[in-house]
Amino acid sequence: MRSATARRDFVKRIGIITVGASVFPFRGLLGKSSGKAKGKLLYFTRSAGFEHSVVRRKGDKLAFSERILTQLGKKHGFEVVCTKDGRVFDEDLSKFSAIAFYTTGDLTKPNKRGTPPMSPEGKKRLLAAVRAGKGFVGFHSATDSFHSKGPRNKNQERPDPYIQMLGGEFIVHGRQQVAKVKVVSPDFPGTKGFGKELALREEWYALKNFAKDLHVILVQETGGMQGKMYERPPYPQTWAHMYGKGRVFYTSFGHREDIWMNPVVQDLIVGGIWWAMCRVDADVTPNVEKVTPGAWTLPV
Repeated sequence: MRSATARRDFVKRIGIITVGASVFPFRGLLGKSSGKAKGKLLYFTRSAGFEHSVVRRKGDKLAFSERILTQLGKKHGFEVVCTKDGRVFDEDLSKFSAIAFYTTGDLTKPNKRGTPPMSPEGKKRLLAAVRAGKGFVGFHSATDSFHSKGPRNKNQERPDPYIQMLGGEFIVHGRQQVAKVKVVSPDFPGTKGFGKELALREEWYALKNFAKDLHVILVQETGGMQGKMYERPPYPQTWAHMYGKGRVFYTSFGHREDIWMNPVVQDLIVGGIWWAMCRVDADVTPNVEKVTPGAWTLPV
């Protein structure tokens, strides 16, 4: 077991930033938090490919999405630990209730920014931890990580193990535009602010390799969208599913700063985190083939 001094040295070495939690009501949608922080979230924002502006740090200052997420943690009763150092996955993961990714590329590979990569064993440890019951939350480009072998514009019979865990994979995106998402799981925590559907400006991901057991929460409505990558039937935009004993939540929201500041999207984020941490329950019966039967149909 590491001594306290050794642990402090490790934290200093890999640049983890921890933000504690104070508690405020969650807008009346999930009830009130009470007492001290209930759960710790590891927010991993390493980019092995393109680095989005909302996870780009200036010096030691937290990136935009890191600041928003830690503020949400303070308000809603969970502690947030932010890092870009992949070596954290070779350390003790048991202290985290859930792990969140805003990442790109093969995270076991070096990058131009010099942030230490995950080890191949660290990737296996992550997947094993989720399978054993740890929660996982993916934002936006989490689906643009650990791409499956094979043509980018086709579904794979055997997606990468990480993609199997997450439940879907990024193909490409068009220009930012206003588009609609439809709510198909109105009882999932944090969705009430969306109503039946909501139009927002965002960088919308075209996705593939959907797991057959997805519980779709929000559907990407493709009608009227500009770009050939969206010339396809509606497909999942936000979902939840089980990976072994672990609860996995993903939303493709998160490119724009105003999306991170949107209170409706923030409610969805907190609802997904709370569910992944087992703080609230939800019916996540697979519905992907019912609500998005054409999800696997890709543009020619």
